[in-house]
Amino acid sequence: MSRPLPPQDDSPNGAFWRELARSGELRFQRCADCGVWRHPPRHLCARCGSPRAEWRRSSGRGAILTWTVAHQAFHPAFAGEVPYAAVVTELEEGVRLVSGVRELPHAALRIGLPVEVILEPAAEGRLLPFVRPRG
Repeated sequence: MSRPLPPQDDSPNGAFWRELARSGELRFQRCADCGVWRHPPRHLCARCGSPRAEWRRSSGRGAILTWTVAHQAFHPAFAGEVPYAAVVTELEEGVRLVSGVRELPHAALRIGLPVEVILEPAAEGRLLPFVRPRG
């Protein structure tokens, strides 16, 4: 059974974000008026309402904000992967990203742990974000 993929945002902003990610660049929108970073991509800034945005490269560095470890497969395709962790990472830019983890035992997860984002190939030519410890 194939693993389900996250829903795909087919808007122009979502398509552009996927195109950048496929090139290996992690970029997010930044408001051209007030400078706030935003993710997921959207048309208007949540802070000032401006439609003007630039796509800026992210450092990919951040820290774990919170996590959970699933001990039950909520979809049959994940049965061979339990237990697995899902983490929320706050990147240096302030963007929060939900992902899985690599190269990190669950017992080592802690709030504030420095991590970096890696993009891994998935089905349909898509890339999925994961984090690993920053060395």
